[in-house]
Amino acid sequence: MNRELSVISSLSLGKPRFKDGSLAEIASQKGDVAAWEKAFLDKGMFAPAAVAGDFAVGLSDIGGRTFLAVDRFAIRSLCYRQVGDRLLFAERADELADASVEVDPQAIFDYFYFHAIPSPRTIYKGIFRVPPGHCVLFENGQTKVQAYWIPEFSENTAPSFELRRTEFRRLLQTAVARQLDGGKAGCFLSGGTDSSTVAGMIGLAHSTPAATYSIGFEAEGYDEMEFARIAAKQFGTEHHEYYVTPSDLVASIPTVAASYDQPFGNSSALPAYYCARMAREDGLTTVLAGDGGDELFGGNSRYARQKVFDRYQYLPGVIRRGILEPVFRGRGESGIGLIRKAASYTEQASAPMPDRLQMYNLITRLGPSNALTEALLAQVDISLPLAHQRAVWRSAKANTKTNRELAFDWRYTLGEIDLPKVTGTTRLAGIKVGFPMLDDELVDFSIGLPTDYKLRGMQLRWFFKEALRGFLPDEIIVKKKQGFGLPFGVWLTKNPALFELAADSVRGLAGRRILRGEFAETLLMRLLKEHPGYYGEMIWISMMLEQWLRAKAPHFKL
Repeated sequence: MNRELSVISSLSLGKPRFKDGSLAEIASQKGDVAAWEKAFLDKGMFAPAAVAGDFAVGLSDIGGRTFLAVDRFAIRSLCYRQVGDRLLFAERADELADASVEVDPQAIFDYFYFHAIPSPRTIYKGIFRVPPGHCVLFENGQTKVQAYWIPEFSENTAPSFELRRTEFRRLLQTAVARQLDGGKAGCFLSGGTDSSTVAGMIGLAHSTPAATYSIGFEAEGYDEMEFARIAAKQFGTEHHEYYVTPSDLVASIPTVAASYDQPFGNSSALPAYYCARMAREDGLTTVLAGDGGDELFGGNSRYARQKVFDRYQYLPGVIRRGILEPVFRGRGESGIGLIRKAASYTEQASAPMPDRLQMYNLITRLGPSNALTEALLAQVDISLPLAHQRAVWRSAKANTKTNRELAFDWRYTLGEIDLPKVTGTTRLAGIKVGFPMLDDELVDFSIGLPTDYKLRGMQLRWFFKEALRGFLPDEIIVKKKQGFGLPFGVWLTKNPALFELAADSVRGLAGRRILRGEFAETLLMRLLKEHPGYYGEMIWISMMLEQWLRAKAPHFKL
């Protein structure tokens, strides 16, 4: 963190679409910055609400004010830092960090909790990231952060299924067409519903089949290549495959970790990087990704699971509080068979949302005081991450719990994890990325769908699948969701070079007084062998943190 800061006057990133005709004309004649300046002068902090697409904008000295904004999902990122009477801004947090900036211990704890560092905090003290759907106004030395877009669900029960299906397919094709850049058209293809849909829609929007790129793993239970091949055959794509190996991880982990502007712990970043690199080497300049379909249309299994937990609240209070909770309290860990399952159900069902979602949070289950040093815990508030989540949970204007869960995932699963994963790794690979599932019109369409179109009984994303029945292969419609899950823990126990890299990284965090030394050794030498998948995740996020610190803050130590 010894770089010199450069002051940016104004910038416009991404592909903003100005809905106002006069602004669109200014953009075409004078550029996007000029259109943004006019929009801000006319509408102030609500200017972004009239702009679609993915964007980040920073305007300086507009009547003595500085204005920043990012799109609904923060596909485009913007960070800021106050220095004296100026607000400096840049696309990346590390571009604003000089020798005077310190690593924030609270951000380190947040990272262990989320496996990322949710906005507005960044890894650096005094440097902040504009949250999804928010804008920032700096005036007279004061900074105001405000949401210009809050999801507001309004279920429209009037149109028939047939009309909705027709509209949905049209919106999908339009959304895909908007993301294509005129060159060779292609997309990631995991074999799931979303990526398969994008692959098929490219063929309709581009009039030629897509080039598709899939990642596989030679590990039982982790490889989805069979379904990717089914989709590729259905749509006649130009299909490309790559099998990631432990040696690939050893070669690329330091590079991928250091490419982010702050620690990032989602293990799917590595396969995403290899997939993006494959597309770039094949001549693509833009690749499309299917992220967003599950969160817009109710495709994650936890939505059905939470519906089961919610049924508990229909039991009379005297039974819940007077009988079940006293009987099963504390027996979730020590009980056996049905007793343990009943105790776990009662414990989770009794907790309010969103607290319930974090009852099996990794760092919470391991115990912060067991895993983390006193030197770190003395400088953090371990209640802040959950407080952050509670505020986001309350913010959505939702008429059902399922819709509130969707909005919650838009912020965390999409805005803070999945989208940074893909944008970061495609940037590293030297290729652009588009997210047609997050097209504004498609998002607005999903907001107006009845809840039971998203979750019908226990059936996930009912409408999405029924609307695309006959277009998507039946095998993909009925398959279980998997994605680019990485068999890291399994590989750790079998590949000495990978284990050496991971162990050296975990012990590095102990040397920085972040992880307790005894915990680090227990994690590596005993716990990993007992449950490679579960404890491998802790090793992964620890390794990625240490690798980032080695690249960006090598002398940091608590």
